[in-house]
Amino acid sequence: MKRILCLLWLSISLSTAVSPALAVPFKKLDKPPLGEQWFGIYVDNERVGFYHQMISEVADGYRMEGDGSVRMKVMGFSKESSTHETYQVGKNLALRSFDVEQAHNGTLSHVSGKAGEGILRVKCESNGKVSEKHIKSRGELYPGPALNILPLMRDMTPGRSYKIATFDAEDVKVKDVRISIQGEEAAPDGHPALKMRNNLYPFVSNDIWVDAQGNTLYESVRDGLVTTKAEDPKLLGPFIAGLVVSKKDLIYDFSLVRVDPPLHDLAKLTGLVLEINGWNDDLPLLQGGGQFVEKSGVGRIVVKTGSLAAPTAPSPATTKESYLKPADRIESDDPLIVAKAKELAAGKHDAREIARVLAAWTADWLKDTVEDGGSALASFKERSGNCQTHARLYTALARAAGIPTRFVSGLVYREGKGFLYHSWTESLLGDAWVAVDPTYNQLPADPTHIKFFEGSDSEDMTPIITIIGRIRILVQQAKY
Repeated sequence: MKRILCLLWLSISLSTAVSPALAVPFKKLDKPPLGEQWFGIYVDNERVGFYHQMISEVADGYRMEGDGSVRMKVMGFSKESSTHETYQVGKNLALRSFDVEQAHNGTLSHVSGKAGEGILRVKCESNGKVSEKHIKSRGELYPGPALNILPLMRDMTPGRSYKIATFDAEDVKVKDVRISIQGEEAAPDGHPALKMRNNLYPFVSNDIWVDAQGNTLYESVRDGLVTTKAEDPKLLGPFIAGLVVSKKDLIYDFSLVRVDPPLHDLAKLTGLVLEINGWNDDLPLLQGGGQFVEKSGVGRIVVKTGSLAAPTAPSPATTKESYLKPADRIESDDPLIVAKAKELAAGKHDAREIARVLAAWTADWLKDTVEDGGSALASFKERSGNCQTHARLYTALARAAGIPTRFVSGLVYREGKGFLYHSWTESLLGDAWVAVDPTYNQLPADPTHIKFFEGSDSEDMTPIITIIGRIRILVQQAKY
């Protein structure tokens, strides 16, 4: 978890009076806490990012994985960062190997290497250039995610301190960090905790509270200016979903799903068969809109799209009616929306023809931005917004024109990159749902549109937190 905080230059301390010894006993740990944790990152109590940590046991030690993204401005300094990191450590948490992908203020880099025999061998890739360096180290090195756990596997006596050498993948340097044990003290949220302090950030205190299992509960820098808090992923879900599809920050890069083999000639692509691994089996498998999905094993599904998708049953009349009604931020009954839909549909009687005109108009009317333009009506007036905005405005216009339409989200392929999270729509044309992408003016949308979620509210995409950074895609068939 320490890794994402290093990306901020600052990160995490709250001044709190020391409380009496707590009832929960803090005993020396034999191993780090296994499993996952989610954290929200805040500046002046405003959420500006998140971090996700996973620790698993392997044959000769542990694997520490982390993903995170942050966008912040503090004291005149601004920074946008995202990271995906994997560290292999020994039983004592000492670093053995690492692989870190980072994006800082638009600059992408990949740092990997191994530690052993007093030498850290590092390979750096950035801006198309590759370099290698050997860094000498005295004794064992420890990755950032191990710093808050290490003291609990040693001596936790108040007043005890440790000088620990850690590897900073952003600066590609070995740094000495001093960690001191403050004693048992309730975390700012009231949970029993062991408080520690380190000098990871120059000139400011960095206070940390961990529970008896070694899980970080709370961190604070500069008396709470920047804080990191352990959070329920359900609370972080809407925030992360908004970042993913709005492409507000570098989660846009972090959330990229690479595909093997890469796709090409998208304009000629007519159908796909994809195997998705790392799927959350509690999520529904959405059909229709040129897509057919079926389970193929635990945590594994097969998605067929376009000409390779099996046909789906027509939508019941009751379902059609629900997709004609106005909804939150989809004001299909507003006079301005109704008038524009009527104007665009004038002289046209075929639903597909009307939908095509509405999609083309929406794509032309809205200036594509990284910010969510808000409701359909607001974006209609302001004329700007991201893919979510395009989808809301088109949905409102289509419903006003009498075409049942639903808002959907999932993945779309960008040539030369991979699959990125995106929002579009589906309209009921005839007796079939047809994918319509008003951002890219596609009807039908190309076969790389893979639908995971339905609904226009950020809460509807909250389940994305269960798959982001976890799924892998294998192309089984591409039809041209």
